[in-house]
Amino acid sequence: METKKIHSDQRYVEALLANDSTLINEIYEKFAPKVIAYVCKNSGDETAARDIIQETLITVYDQAKTKGLKLTCPFDAYFFLICKRKWLNTLKKSGSKEVTIEEERLSIKDNADENAEQTQQFEEQQNLYMSVLSKMGETCKRIITLGFSAMSMQEVAEQLGVTYAYARKKKSLCISKLTQLIKESSLYRKLQNDY
Repeated sequence: METKKIHSDQRYVEALLANDSTLINEIYEKFAPKVIAYVCKNSGDETAARDIIQETLITVYDQAKTKGLKLTCPFDAYFFLICKRKWLNTLKKSGSKEVTIEEERLSIKDNADENAEQTQQFEEQQNLYMSVLSKMGETCKRIITLGFSAMSMQEVAEQLGVTYAYARKKKSLCISKLTQLIKESSLYRKLQNDY
């Protein structure tokens, strides 16, 4: 199987993880104007574009932190595709009748589409997880959230004021229930069919 080469623009992903303000400012200077222009040409304004840019940076950060995102295409193409998809989803949700999309052809033979698709899938999975988790009882919410943090199970047990054995057993039961609820969700079935 062919291993895809990590693109040199991975440095922007690493900058987000490290909160490197110099490179993050470079992202805004180099890549934001294209997104702002696109949104403004397609039924939006600069404020909406800046919101999309911020959401996209958070999505890229989350993808890098939890899934170890490795960029195999230029950051510009990847970033723009995610912003574009988020804007199109925003327009779709608003039900705007007067939408004119000016398509731009991307002549990138790298993997921008693939990276953007993976990020969109990740974001949809995260939204499903958070939605289902929010419907669970407070004890399960806390134990799952703490259990997936950097804490050890012993620290989780101490924070909750329970024994280590109880915390492990409760976490196992809560994760089983969470998994069951996710699998029963219509959004889960939709995601399975889409991807």
